Amino acid sequence: MKTLSLLPVFLGLAAVPLPAAETTPSRISVEFDHPEKFTDVRDAYSPSDKGRDAILSNIRQFVEHRADRLLPPGDSLKVTFTDIKLAGDYEPWRGPNWDNVRIVKPIYPPDLKFTYSVRDASGRVVKQGSDDLRDLDFQMRGADPSNDDPLRYEKSMLGDWLQDNLRKFK
Repeated sequence: MKTLSLLPVFLGLAAVPLPAAETTPSRISVEFDHPEKFTDVRDAYSPSDKGRDAILSNIRQFVEHRADRLLPPGDSLKVTFTDIKLAGDYEPWRGPNWDNVRIVKPIYPPDLKFTYSVRDASGRVVKQGSDDLRDLDFQMRGADPSNDDPLRYEKSMLGDWLQDNLRKFK
């Protein structure tokens, strides 16, 4: 299975301002620790910083939106990604016409490493830790043919993690 690189979509999403009702809640913080050193957040075989930043912005918006719905009022979440490896990879031996095509195969699973802390309304840490989400069966997560989001595997893993770890506080 192959997925075309959708840099224009990422850049378009990053450039569209969110309506006032959906602005980033200050109680949710998503950071990326040295993203230039991440294993693979590339938008092409020869990546650009702009493409990487658009991908990370998309991940940030997803976590903020999903966590906002799951966290009880007054609680806060801080997530710091320490490494990201997107599903799929670029295969340069296919030739220059394939430089912008991310090939998704079971041998290229996504891997998300991060630390997190959840604080209650008084500021007390109620849960913290680190996690390494890696799913060798990731293609089953994105089996819905109508889901053409290029980050569907990563978002599915993050969504499950958020659901499992934040719903306990409601």
